[in-house]
Amino acid sequence: MKLKELQDIFHKTLDAIYDKNEVDSFFFMLSEHYYNVSRIKLAVDVNYAVKDYNTILNALEDLKKERPIQYIIGETEFYGLPFKVNEHVLIPRPETEELVEWIISKLKTQNSEFKILDIGTGSGCIAIALAKNLKKAKVYALDVSKNALRVAKHNAELNAVNVEFLNDDILNYGDSIFEDLEFDIIVSNPPYVRDQEKTLMQANVLNNEPHLALFVKDDNPLLFYNAIVSFSIENLKKGGLLFFEINEYLGDDMICLLRENNFSEIELRQDIFKKDRMIFGVKN
Repeated sequence: MKLKELQDIFHKTLDAIYDKNEVDSFFFMLSEHYYNVSRIKLAVDVNYAVKDYNTILNALEDLKKERPIQYIIGETEFYGLPFKVNEHVLIPRPETEELVEWIISKLKTQNSEFKILDIGTGSGCIAIALAKNLKKAKVYALDVSKNALRVAKHNAELNAVNVEFLNDDILNYGDSIFEDLEFDIIVSNPPYVRDQEKTLMQANVLNNEPHLALFVKDDNPLLFYNAIVSFSIENLKKGGLLFFEINEYLGDDMICLLRENNFSEIELRQDIFKKDRMIFGVKN
């Protein structure tokens, strides 16, 4: 079957669900992934045909069910690096790239060695991007999910970086795992979507990505932030830096949390969508 014919099938099936440009994007991503046929090559050779088209039609069925394209092909890109992803980890997002860029801009002139801890690492995207770009950093990454850590470890190998992965629950961690460890930087993108905000989320996220990494109860939205700040008081060096990705509606609450716990130089930043998304503080 000609790929152009398959593209028409994609539009007939998906145009009622997705924007037409997005459907084209899906089709070209899958064509390149399964058949190594680029968009340019297909434009030049409109009669290009493939014998095995069941694979791409299976992907079409997944898209029809609003399964994320990243999970279908099993990979994505973050901060210019390749990452494997599956249903055990969140799909890395552009706003998290902004958080990474902020951290790198703060640390790129650092001359001495320093230790970084990424809490709730998931796919490992933050820890790995930092390890790749900050050569003097010793990077640690913590997650409660063993399945997520398997993905993260694979991604560290894929990107040829050394990250020490730790399996523990920041809400109930064992002291021995952090014995003799004190960090210069702690960063986290923890669960922060309140249950009441589920109705605002797209179905492809709500029905596919791990709820363990997304949601908190309405009556305790700062659950993980409180735990990480308490952990930082014990395990972050004086003058150490604390970075968070946050719920856009809780910026003021986060400023108060850091102030109450003796952090200074607090800065709240917006993402590219003009939403309060990142916060930084220095431990006194």
